[in-house]
Amino acid sequence: MDATGKPPAVKLIGLSKSFGDVVAVDNVDLEISDGEFFAMLGPSGSGKTTVLRMIAGFELPDSGRIQLAGEDVTDQPPFLRNVNTVFQDYALFPHMSVQANIEYGLKVKGVSKDERVARAEKALSRVRLSGLGGRKPSQLSGGQRQRIALARALVNEPKVLLLDEPLGALDLKLRQEMQVELKQLQRDVGITFIFVTHDQEEALTMADRIAVFNHGRIEQLGNAIDVYERPESEFVAGFVGTSNLLQEDVSERVLGKKGTYSIRPEKIVIVDPTSAPVPGERRVGGTVTNAVYLGAATRITVALASGGTLLTLRHNDGDPLDLTIGSRIELSWDSSMEFQVT
Repeated sequence: MDATGKPPAVKLIGLSKSFGDVVAVDNVDLEISDGEFFAMLGPSGSGKTTVLRMIAGFELPDSGRIQLAGEDVTDQPPFLRNVNTVFQDYALFPHMSVQANIEYGLKVKGVSKDERVARAEKALSRVRLSGLGGRKPSQLSGGQRQRIALARALVNEPKVLLLDEPLGALDLKLRQEMQVELKQLQRDVGITFIFVTHDQEEALTMADRIAVFNHGRIEQLGNAIDVYERPESEFVAGFVGTSNLLQEDVSERVLGKKGTYSIRPEKIVIVDPTSAPVPGERRVGGTVTNAVYLGAATRITVALASGGTLLTLRHNDGDPLDLTIGSRIELSWDSSMEFQVT
């Protein structure tokens, strides 16, 4: 139960699934709250999509149980589960109009024509595509087709909406716009969204909480700040964003402590070597080995005099520095930004 006394929208208990000798999902326990925007993030083959398909009922677990709003649905077929899925390819019927595509699920359920029309029009309005019901999918842009797929899923009023990398086919600018729109849509309708992606930006931008998957297990579970700022494993530090990993002898020489530590590049700044250090500040000198101009920032690779390399990100909002290959610079960061990972 959550703070309101409601059971979780989705609860997974010891969920496992193998395909031959490959363990796709390995004993996953997870609770997703009612009304939460939840992201499953991980590389290809990490198990996130298999978990989504088991929640939908398209795959049966080898072991474990699946509960939706407190009801065990592990053995129920997909059509009896109060969930809908939006796929990456949208799966729209090309020979049907947009209106007919949206009404299709309601028609299968035996909903009357008048109610189908009213609910489809409301769904189109929700995704800001009113007036396009008479068009065919081929007459729409990629972003519009994605919204139609959302409307077709939402018209059935599911308790949980499953989204399997639905933005993957869009170009970068449209994908970024749809991230904002999708989050706003979820707030408006108030239902649970479970979003599968390999794109860290999508997860960080939209999700209330993120589960980072690796080799069928959840490596870390938390909100965007937790996962990005305080990675708990070497995998999470490297997969979610870019991170400097200082290990073994390098860690001991640079940080004065053993273990593996993560420092995000944007936490490291270039400082005047003649300036006085402040309490808690750590400083190291090094040589520029690479500098990549990214527009708003420059990504700089520095070979440290004490051994190892560090990556720093300098915003291009001040006077230019000498960042030619071989130039000497001094780096600084607050020691509280060093996180030990396993």
